Amino acid sequence: MFIDTHAHIYSEEFKDDLENMLTNAAIAGITDIYMPNIDSTSIDEMMRIAEKHKNCHAMIGLHPCYVKENYQDELAMVEKYLSDHAFAGVGEIGIDLYWDKTFAKEQEIVFRRQIALAKEHGIPFVIHSRDSLDITIDIVTEMQDGSLSGIFHCFNGTLDQAKRIMNTGFLMGIGGVITYKNAGVDKVVADIPLEYIVLETDAPYLSPVPYRGKRNECAYISVIAEKIAEVKEITKSEIGAVTTFNANKLFRATP
Repeated sequence: MFIDTHAHIYSEEFKDDLENMLTNAAIAGITDIYMPNIDSTSIDEMMRIAEKHKNCHAMIGLHPCYVKENYQDELAMVEKYLSDHAFAGVGEIGIDLYWDKTFAKEQEIVFRRQIALAKEHGIPFVIHSRDSLDITIDIVTEMQDGSLSGIFHCFNGTLDQAKRIMNTGFLMGIGGVITYKNAGVDKVVADIPLEYIVLETDAPYLSPVPYRGKRNECAYISVIAEKIAEVKEITKSEIGAVTTFNANKLFRATP
């Protein structure tokens, strides 16, 4: 059994076959799916899915790529939803310096505020750190007072960066990139203790080989688990058992 800790299944890419996709995921052994939010426009569909499918869990947050001039209004929306509803976590939050650095300063402000909200509500948070891994690790390290927990989503850093993350007590989300021949993630994951790893697809993005270039979906967690098992020279079922335990512990779910 597996848990997909990061999938955008409310996105347009699934509008025509969501139910089939979820059926395929169940057949592949996916018991739970965690949905990180993007901004105010993605909340309604995400919450509709969470209401209909009890194993699909909503998070709330403002993605760094959507931090724009109206970021204060978007943050106010996150705060209101956190006050009015129960969420599995705060996410997807962080800093992205790959696409656009125009609002880099505001991204950090929003990131820190949302970490504080996660702490206030006693829930974990999920970190987006494209081209900003050291910066986001620095901020989490600075703010960690023993009460913070979460996942560095789509981890593709060095072993030294992985050790820094482990020192904060955070987990690393491993997805399809581990199957990419020249990414080097497999070599780093080989040296990361399994207790710090959770599985994720980032569906519909970052499909693993042999599906690269096609729409990603939750069932492909099985492919990712198989690659980690190969790298760590243990069974796929062991990968499933430990990463499921890690995810359930983080999100305070009942296994």
